[in-house]
Amino acid sequence: MALKDEIARVTVRSMADVRAAAEAIQEIAWNRARLRTAVADNIASKVPMMDEDGAIIASEVHGWNAPHERWWADTRLALSSPLPRACRYESEPFWVNAEGFRTHQKNRYLEAMDLSNFEKRAMCKAAIVIPIHLPFGQIGAASFTSSDPEHTDLSAEFEAHADELALLAHRFVAGYVKANRTRHWLPADCQLTKREVECLRWASIGKTDKEISLILGRSHATVRFHIQNAGEKLDAVNRSQTIFKASQLGYLGSAA
Repeated sequence: MALKDEIARVTVRSMADVRAAAEAIQEIAWNRARLRTAVADNIASKVPMMDEDGAIIASEVHGWNAPHERWWADTRLALSSPLPRACRYESEPFWVNAEGFRTHQKNRYLEAMDLSNFEKRAMCKAAIVIPIHLPFGQIGAASFTSSDPEHTDLSAEFEAHADELALLAHRFVAGYVKANRTRHWLPADCQLTKREVECLRWASIGKTDKEISLILGRSHATVRFHIQNAGEKLDAVNRSQTIFKASQLGYLGSAA
């Protein structure tokens, strides 16, 4: 099957599409390299992905039901497992086992990550992982593990299939999130000015209004005005939420 046809199969436009799309991504991964599929739309959420009827995808579709496989029921996993934790520091596909992370490009954050007791914490011996970075700071993840639980070297599978699996997983999760979103947390089409962004960037690293005024050569009142004006645009209730929402929209960037 051509990649464009596979993309069409995993595309979600409404909640009615979720079940078939979940089945499709599982079938594709299995047919390509006998890989099992696990997908989360938000690694920070305790709510697992569900189809239109409320059936849990990980259980009902992807078959993670054995007592030692119920990763979707472990609310601590995003904090304890190295797989979702690594997705906070990497945006490209990687594969990992107890011996370390393998990425397309060097990532010093992953190299410093503790992989002790890997199998118990990751609930697998090796996995190909697709971080899925979405708007507003949401991070999803898809992981693919061998049908042979003792198979710990996924280098060949990663080289052959990771990039296309990443495209398919992103399409599936992004569509699911859009179809499932019922509330707007951020104002639509919010545009901050250059001065507002400058002030918020300094505020985000802990600078006071007085310190920002000295750095930018503006009055204390001007700095306060720009930050307050940004807060009104972002519908924020205080300075901290203004910074948080601006960060979610990508205005503030991040440290290297």
